[in-house]
This record gives sequence, structure tokens and C-alpha cells, in this order.
Amino acid sequence: MNQYKYILLLISLIAFSFSNGNAQEKSTNPKNEFRAVWIATVENIDWPKKRTDSIEKEKADFIEILDTYKKLNYNAVIVQIRSVGDAFYPSELAPWSRYLTGKEGKAPSPYFDPLEWMITEAHARGFEFHAWLNPYRATMDLKTEILSPNHDFYKHPDWMIKYGGKYYYNPALPEVQTLLVSVVNEVVRNYDIDAIHFDDYFYPYKVAGEVFNDSESFAKYGNGLSLDDWRRSNVNNLVKKVSSSIKKIKPWVQFGISPFGVWRNKSIDPKGSDTQAGQTNYDDLYADPLAWMENSWIDYLVPQLYWSIDHPKASYSKLLKWWSENSKNTAIYIGNGTYKINSDSDKKWSDPNEIPNQINVTRTYKNVEGNAFFSAKSFVNKNRNVAQLLLENQYKYPALPSAVPYSKKIVIDVPTVNLISKDTDNSSFTIQYPLNSKVRYIMIYRAKINSKIDVNNPSQIIEKICLTEKCDSIKICVPTKKSDENNSCALTFIDYFGNESAATIIN
Repeated sequence: MNQYKYILLLISLIAFSFSNGNAQEKSTNPKNEFRAVWIATVENIDWPKKRTDSIEKEKADFIEILDTYKKLNYNAVIVQIRSVGDAFYPSELAPWSRYLTGKEGKAPSPYFDPLEWMITEAHARGFEFHAWLNPYRATMDLKTEILSPNHDFYKHPDWMIKYGGKYYYNPALPEVQTLLVSVVNEVVRNYDIDAIHFDDYFYPYKVAGEVFNDSESFAKYGNGLSLDDWRRSNVNNLVKKVSSSIKKIKPWVQFGISPFGVWRNKSIDPKGSDTQAGQTNYDDLYADPLAWMENSWIDYLVPQLYWSIDHPKASYSKLLKWWSENSKNTAIYIGNGTYKINSDSDKKWSDPNEIPNQINVTRTYKNVEGNAFFSAKSFVNKNRNVAQLLLENQYKYPALPSAVPYSKKIVIDVPTVNLISKDTDNSSFTIQYPLNSKVRYIMIYRAKINSKIDVNNPSQIIEKICLTEKCDSIKICVPTKKSDENNSCALTFIDYFGNESAATIIN
């Protein structure tokens, strides 16, 4: 007997108002574009709002974030699940985060797995879920008495380096690299994530008058390199190991990194950008994104260009051009600083068109395929005028993230449909479960009455339905067409790598 998974497809048509006269109005909208938001948990920046909140409130607040960005037609969330040697999930390698439960090492009560729950809720709304981890930061301050006895500060004090009022894992130690790869492996094996994500914290940002004391490790492992080259090699080794390990466990899980926005200043290196950044990836954080791309260790890169378009020392438009021209083997998205809206000394951020205009200029570079925004609270009950501009213009229609370069392939399966029934309210039909492809979503498209079905037209996207379990066939209910709609629908599959199948037309 066939098992049926019933999915009720509810379609609500929203009347959008249209803004005229502003430069951000676009005549076309891309069908494929990465639109992500960072959800920061460290210091309770975005979620949970308070570390003492009840489970019920934490869940409600997370759902509010998802629903807000779903309505704004975003398609990915980058959720911080490890910030200071802790975990937002049951782990054998780290204690529960105090930002979740109020006390490090204390499990949620009543007990649940926050990461599993967040992934389920995100996928149900059509979001990719990128699990964001900070590899090297061990504490946010020197209050070690608040740490769990199971924190690595106590278990492995010899791994720690004190610097700038915090403790860091020593990136040079082989045992630290082994631990960090194991932390990633635990998440990849146990959870249905779409990506592992690192941000810009590698070696710490430099603090005037302080020295990052890794001299003993350098003497032991330096192997004839200069100190700077040795530190960069330590970071490169970790990136390479993490990349290889992820792909061995689940080849479809992406590995993405969001580095600081400036690789090097042109005044130091002719290959660098026309900027005057006080610190840079290569020279101060010992992170070399160009090497990661060159060696195909990462699937995507999200340089953080948290400046206004014409900033005198670090122009968004100049840096965008630089990253576009220096990209290789890797999907490139741009990180945008929505946290600065109406709250920065640069008054360009008081203009509601700054972010819309940044998206517009980003879209002029064909090899830059989307944006990510820091951070989630920027548009949750805040800055509604900017959010509305995006919804009416740049993000007027939904979009799908493209498959990253090394994941692009043809989806063998296409939806095979059998019509079951039709009444005044719904048409119901079954789709044979795909046998040859690992499918995450079913896409449904419908055109207006005088238009043909075109699955490359984002205005025709009706819904993105998550397949949560394997069964013989899937039953879908689609509301009967309205007077202004075409009598046909189109269905496609989206596989775990982000590839879309050929379409099946249903009359």
C-alpha cells in the first residue's frame, strides 16, 4: 500500500504597493539569488532575546524572525550555533551555551534540541540553514568562573591564549585543529544542515600594545616560515581539513566563509583593493581568502562590505568590484551591514535607499550571486521603510539560491504526476517520490491568464514545499485557479545540492 504525505498548499495573494521615482526600481528580478540573514546568538544579539527567556518565548521569537524574512522573500538563514567554545545543541565536545539557558552547561528545560528544531522550522519555510560556528574564540571576557567545568578552558588550559580581554584557542596546535574538525563533523553528521559557515574571526583583530603570545608554538612548529606566513598556514590547514571532512560525510553540505571585507590595501600590495583599512585579512587576521578560492577549499565566500557605497576609506562599490574581479572557483555573495541603518556616524546610512542601492550595484556583477545581511534584528520590527522598499522593488518576488560551482549537475528525476481529484476549492494530485535524486523541495509555479508558464520567471513562483520524509508518493493540494490565473501549474524538484529539475506541466 502506498503511503501518502499530505501537504496543504495555502496560497495568499498579497497586493504590493509600488514606489515610483526612486533609483532602486528594477525592471527585472533574478530567479536565482542568494538572500540570507545572519542570526547572531553571541551576547544575545538577535536570538534568544534574553538568556533567561522561557522555551516558549524563545521559540516564538525565532519563528518571528523566520516569518519576517519569509515575507521579505529571503531564502537562507545563517544561525550562530557555536560562539565561544559552547553549543546550541547537545554536544559531546562543548557545553550548552549560556546565551541559550542562562548558565553554561545547563540544558534547556523542558528539554529539546534547539538546532534540530530550528532546522525543521527553517526548511518548512523554504530557507537554507547554514550552521555558523566561531572556531577560535573561546570566551568573550576573562570571567572564567562562569564557564562550565566541561569548557575547554578547564579541560585543556594549555590550548588557550589570553589576548585583548578574551581567551582564544591556539590555532597552531594540531590537537586544536583536530578538535575543531571534530566539532564540525559532529554537526554535519547529526543534523540536516545545508552548510557550515565560519565568519571573520580567525587570528584575533589586533589590539594596540598587546602581543598574541604563540612564540612557544612558533618555535616548535614554525618549520622555517616567517611568523606571518606560519600563522596563515595554520588557518589554511584548518580550512582545508574542514572542507575535506565535510565532503566525505555529506557531499551536498556547503562550506562557506564570511571574511573581513578587505583582503589587503593596495598601498601594501598592488593586487590589493583601493582602500585604507586599518586592519586586513591577510596582514592582521592571517586569513587568505584568495588561497581558499584558488585551492577550491570553500563553496562560497561572503566578504563583509559593511561600508556605504562611496565611503572614502573603504567604498562598497570599489570593494564589490575588487571581489568580483578576484573571485575564482567559488560562489561569491556580499555581506551588507543593515545593523548600521540609522545608527552610524556615516550619515549615508540614514538614507533608506542605501541598502537597496547596494543590492542594485551588486546585481551589475554577473559572478556575484546574492547578499547576506547582518543582522536579523535590523528588519524585525525595525527600519520598516527600508524593508518595504526592498519588498516593493529588489525583493518583490521570491528567488532560489543557485547551486554552488562544484555542486551543479542535472537532476535526473522530474515530477511524475497523477491527478486524483478536483473540486471548487482545490485540485489534488500525487507525485511519485524521486528514486534517483536526493530531493529537498518541490517548487510550484503558475502564470497569469494571458501568460505562458515560465519557471525562469520568479513572479510565477507559488510555493516551495519541503519534503521531510521519504514515502512512496506525495499528495499535494493546490487551490483552484482564480479568474486571472492560467489553468496550468508547473512542478520541479530542488535537490540537496540546490539544482532544479526540468519542469512538469499540469493542466
